[in-house]
Amino acid sequence: MAKNRQPILRRCKALGLSPAVLGYSKETNRNPKQNRRKQSEYGLQLAEKQKVKFIYGVLERQFRGYYARAERKQGNTGEVLLQELERRLDNVVFRMGYANTRREARQLVTHGHFTVNGRRVNIPSYQVKPGEVIAVCEKSRASEKFKALIEQNGKNPCPKWIEKAADAFEGKIVAMPARDDIDYDVAEHLIVELYNK
Repeated sequence: MAKNRQPILRRCKALGLSPAVLGYSKETNRNPKQNRRKQSEYGLQLAEKQKVKFIYGVLERQFRGYYARAERKQGNTGEVLLQELERRLDNVVFRMGYANTRREARQLVTHGHFTVNGRRVNIPSYQVKPGEVIAVCEKSRASEKFKALIEQNGKNPCPKWIEKAADAFEGKIVAMPARDDIDYDVAEHLIVELYNK
């Protein structure tokens, strides 16, 4: 399986992202280079696509599949694309506060620490649906890691499309994610323009 092994802070700096979007509290001390060249239209579109791919930790082939699925659905293609990416199980685990980063959430899901409606799921790209209950497995609840995460992240609010008690080991998907639930700056129309060339 392919993995993206680029340094996080360097990639964030190149894409103009804050590391906090990915769950990292560390900031870079380097001064950003002043780029005198104006970026082309294609360069802007490509940078937006690369930014979204990097945030969710998906590679090109999988991202293209998400775009094709979003294009077939009714509604604004860009918003549907972001909705599909938000509904990934690893992202939901991160949003619920069971992991500090999306990369950590992906690893925890792969190791089988979570159930969906009582069935263990170890596929990070699993698409959650409204009404589904995501919970930490019974065996994993006793581990110090999850107890610390519950205490630490009990203060952080979940998005409004996820219903979760502050000290609970489970949460419920109550609605589909909306565009205003995306907490980072992205111009999804540029991604649509890039793929429509």
